[in-house]
Amino acid sequence: MGSLDEHRQLTEAEIARLVAGLRRILATDSLLVEQEDLVPYECDGLTAYRQLPLLVALPTREEQVVAVLKLCYELRVPVVARGAGTGLSGGATPVRHGVVLSLAKFMRILDIDPVARTARVQPGVRNLAISEAVAPYALYYAPDPSSQIACTIGGNVAENSGGVHCLKYGLTVHNVLRVRVALIDGTVVEIGSEGLDSPGYDLLALMIGSEGMLGVVLEATVKLTPKPQLAQVAMASFDDVVKAGNAVADIIAAGIIPAGLEMMDKPATAAVEDYVHAGYDLNAEAILLAESDGTPEEVAEEIAAMCAVLEKSGATEIRVSRDEAERLKFWAGRKAAFPAVGRITPDYLCMDGTIPRKHLAHVLTRIAELSQEYGLRCANVFHAGDGNLHPLIMFDANKPGEVERATGYGGKILELSVEVGGTITGEHGVGIEKVGQMCAQFSPEELAAFRGVKAAFDEHTLLNPGKAVPTPRRCSEYRLTGSGKA
Repeated sequence: MGSLDEHRQLTEAEIARLVAGLRRILATDSLLVEQEDLVPYECDGLTAYRQLPLLVALPTREEQVVAVLKLCYELRVPVVARGAGTGLSGGATPVRHGVVLSLAKFMRILDIDPVARTARVQPGVRNLAISEAVAPYALYYAPDPSSQIACTIGGNVAENSGGVHCLKYGLTVHNVLRVRVALIDGTVVEIGSEGLDSPGYDLLALMIGSEGMLGVVLEATVKLTPKPQLAQVAMASFDDVVKAGNAVADIIAAGIIPAGLEMMDKPATAAVEDYVHAGYDLNAEAILLAESDGTPEEVAEEIAAMCAVLEKSGATEIRVSRDEAERLKFWAGRKAAFPAVGRITPDYLCMDGTIPRKHLAHVLTRIAELSQEYGLRCANVFHAGDGNLHPLIMFDANKPGEVERATGYGGKILELSVEVGGTITGEHGVGIEKVGQMCAQFSPEELAAFRGVKAAFDEHTLLNPGKAVPTPRRCSEYRLTGSGKA
């Protein structure tokens, strides 16, 4: 397996050959080589790690993507595919001697079938744009990450993105039926089908969430969901974070599967309320947002059942959205949590561990203890229904040692997730951020199997090298140093 620093440096002659080849493939304004043009591509949403690429290719047609990949394969040049750059684990961080292949210009919705409830889209189509396009048919695309106004379907496929409604409607893998993918040698394959199943290995599930390491998405056929007749949110306040965590488990144990079940602690709600004015209870130590959707009768019954559970679990106040405007206001606060925290701190790391719901209260308590140990503030927002934590660790990169403390703190949270039977990522991917913790979660034999899968698609490790699957050397360094990024 290659890594960010293990690929050889190209010679001047090889760079000249690469640039000349790309100029034959791409229009003049579709190839960026000057440093000032490359800077916007030096990182994704994980800004703690930055690296200028050798150059950036911005093709506009499928045949150009294929030609770029063929050329890079021939010259053994690493390629990092990039969408909108909203990822939070460094999945789109460039390789110093590699090409960034941007799919940003692939922005067309190719087909909408309201009867089959599907849409076929290019990878640069924004997540929210699909729902906007199919709204006249009373349909929408269910996965709704907080960045849905900007993030693209190609990136969603790469990272297996989720959102606040993933508990009931699933992640990207549950809502994509087929993908058209270019492999590193330029071969184009179609994986999946519009049927409920397809013969052979489930390569679709393998490709979704593979973080750009196996292929480059050219098209995706997504499943569309009928809009519910009604949706309401119950917002519950708690005077104790542990009680709120236990309430999540109580709701699921009662046999209720809300359309969304989200939790924020006091530091998060304070940041959000100052930014969005969503009407959150600033005296509460934590709040839960529990949504029900369906027919009016179904919603009324489920909201009553959830309120009963929340009250029994110790909620100090419960408010139910009175109309659609108030429901959207409640969710606007949750979806603005990341930028809201960004307003009160120079920098932050957004972690992405997932734990069994029964351990939620314990993990939250331990996160608070780690905050004291590392001397850094932390605001917690998460998809409570499926145990997907998003601790936002606040720091100042300009202060000596704070980057290291923040990454160390984040690493401990991820290791804690593994200790309680969870995983180091729920939807943000491993990227470069969590490569070290892969060594904590998986055995050497399991990691060797992952490397075997990578080699079957990309024997020279040219696609997104250094991401997601650590080398044995990296694991040795991780175990020796205990550092978050091996």
